[in-house]
Amino acid sequence: MPSLAIYAFDLVAIAVLSYGLYFRRHRRRDMPLAFIALNVGVLTLATVLSRVSVGTGLGLGLFGVLSLIRLRSSEIAQEEVGYYFVSLALGLIAGFQPVPHWLVPALGSLLVAAMYVADHPRLLARDRRQIVTLDAAYTDEAQLRRRLEELLDATVTHLVVNEVDLVRDMTEVDVRFRLRPAGDGLGEPAPARRLVESTR
Repeated sequence: MPSLAIYAFDLVAIAVLSYGLYFRRHRRRDMPLAFIALNVGVLTLATVLSRVSVGTGLGLGLFGVLSLIRLRSSEIAQEEVGYYFVSLALGLIAGFQPVPHWLVPALGSLLVAAMYVADHPRLLARDRRQIVTLDAAYTDEAQLRRRLEELLDATVTHLVVNEVDLVRDMTEVDVRFRLRPAGDGLGEPAPARRLVESTR
């Protein structure tokens, strides 16, 4: 497969990943630009490094530094980290152009398909995670679990208490829960008016 065809495949793949998958599912408009910039930048660097006498280890080290700088520059969710690394991998594969050349579209399509399935909205659709701040100090885990299930109208599957402040009478907890089918189904947890306790 000629280089231009490989580059065209990479651009189509990153466009599908960024706009067809990520933006349609998560609606954060600044992230597709970051994914495409990372992908095209890596594609360009990988193409140059594949044509000069530079060790592969040095090239991969440069990509690692660049990705760490970008990932640490702002708070991003774990699914966005996944999209970042797939964008990086697509650029590397297309830039180094492994032989046989059919590996490029095969591996690229596999990466996009894996993200399509792994980030599908119907996969684990009722499972949620929130950091909840309660306006009471709970030292009994069973009581805390009951309160959270009442507030969230869900079944708590796991919780980690981040902070209990007896002076300010508050509890901060990282809670993972599953929405009950009899409730809102795929809807949101309990209305905000029920939460003097705040969630984020």
